[in-house]
Amino acid sequence: MSLIPSSRGGALWRFALAAVIVVGFSATTTAVAGLLEFKQIAKYISRTPPIKQARVIVPSPGNPQTILILGSDHRAGEPQSAANTDTIMLVRLDASSSTINVMSVPRDLMVEIPEPDDGVETAKINAAYSLGGPNLVVKTLQQNVFPELEVNHIVDINFGGFVDLVNAIGCVYTQIDHRYYNDTALTDYSSIDIEPGYQKLCGPAALTYVRFRHTDNDLVREARQQDFIREAKDQYGQANLINNRDKLLKIFGAHTRTDPNLHTIDGLINLFNLVAFSDGHAIKQIPFPTADISDVVGGADYVTADTGAEQTAFERFMAPTAAAATTTATTPAATTTTPKPARAPTAGLTPDLKAGKLQAAALGNAGMPVYAPRLLAAGSEYCSGSLGNCPAQIPTVGAYPRKYLIRTPQHHSTPAYQMTVELNATLGQYYDIQGMTWQHAPILASPTEVRVVGGKRLDLYLEGAKLDLVAWHTRAGVYWIANTLTDNLDKQQMIGLAASFVRVP
Repeated sequence: MSLIPSSRGGALWRFALAAVIVVGFSATTTAVAGLLEFKQIAKYISRTPPIKQARVIVPSPGNPQTILILGSDHRAGEPQSAANTDTIMLVRLDASSSTINVMSVPRDLMVEIPEPDDGVETAKINAAYSLGGPNLVVKTLQQNVFPELEVNHIVDINFGGFVDLVNAIGCVYTQIDHRYYNDTALTDYSSIDIEPGYQKLCGPAALTYVRFRHTDNDLVREARQQDFIREAKDQYGQANLINNRDKLLKIFGAHTRTDPNLHTIDGLINLFNLVAFSDGHAIKQIPFPTADISDVVGGADYVTADTGAEQTAFERFMAPTAAAATTTATTPAATTTTPKPARAPTAGLTPDLKAGKLQAAALGNAGMPVYAPRLLAAGSEYCSGSLGNCPAQIPTVGAYPRKYLIRTPQHHSTPAYQMTVELNATLGQYYDIQGMTWQHAPILASPTEVRVVGGKRLDLYLEGAKLDLVAWHTRAGVYWIANTLTDNLDKQQMIGLAASFVRVP
């Protein structure tokens, strides 16, 4: 499991729920203002009919709560059988805990979906949504995955809400790890056309990016969703959520179905009071215990899991994490002295500067000095448009490597480039070498740690125990190594790669 600061944690549909939670928390400042705010929230949510006979257990005030969050394409007035769900996530709130526990269930998990005639259908768990809506998802989870699961609230958010929310917050800058391309006229999958590199994504493009899955497994897609929403939350911030609450709540209410209890003021106050006690908690992501992501049953790819491992994961999900004991000791002030220099690690890395020079030559005039690592992770290679060695790259012109202009929030267009490195295309593992003249991109805010390694001052950005990104600034630009979406490079490899940056050609 990983413990992530609350400012950097989350998963796909949690952002929409966060908009309502923050408004509810701000509404508790005074009794009168709070009551009026809750009435307003209830009004927005009530614009969409509640989930009929919701399979939930209404919690007593102050008790821990488990929330099921579903991301679906179901729209009001359409039959449930025409809808699908892409996201199934459980959130555990407990006032006695120092964390909020989150666990995502793979949509391709093989289960036996209970049928009305007491029969079962072996299928992926996301099929339960189209067969019987949120209630059948809960029943399937209880009978197949977590027998002791009790759901207190259901929040079902459709894709239109995601698109509108992303546009409402002014789009999101995010790191695109490789080329994403598909023409729906040629396949059964949705069209997508997104170049690699750090860039701003708006509503429809953001949705196709987070939903993309036809060359990925569930684990990679889940990581992509979490990465995108981390960036969204960091860039928008709690103050903006509160200042724009009416706009966001209208979007939330128009695209969200909940259990009947959340249509009541008492139910909302009960949830928001619990959230208020949880304010500032870290988010603990409990990984779902996937046993196999390549099982083929009846011609379809399934995710399977061990029953014992599922039970262990559920126990971790339900267990509150005790807050650390307080102490009266004085915490030393942060120091601004230069970190002690360290030797660059090389384990798991191999020299390949020649390939970096070829990438630089393919870029041509990038509009800025070009740097590439002298080393690469063992077994990896640069994606090359001329070689056609990386998938999802049609058309290939200009994608591998890519030079482009990135537009800043101040409406300046600044040079940028990205070199994409394939670690394992079958498992969707790509890491990136990014350069740009925009020194203060949102992704570079608040490094976790600063180290001097191999003569370079490196900014480290950790997600729990994983090192997600390492950046190095020069007077002319900033350069970074971005880990794979599933953080397959270890900490020492990431530091060694960044420390080996040299100017090319």
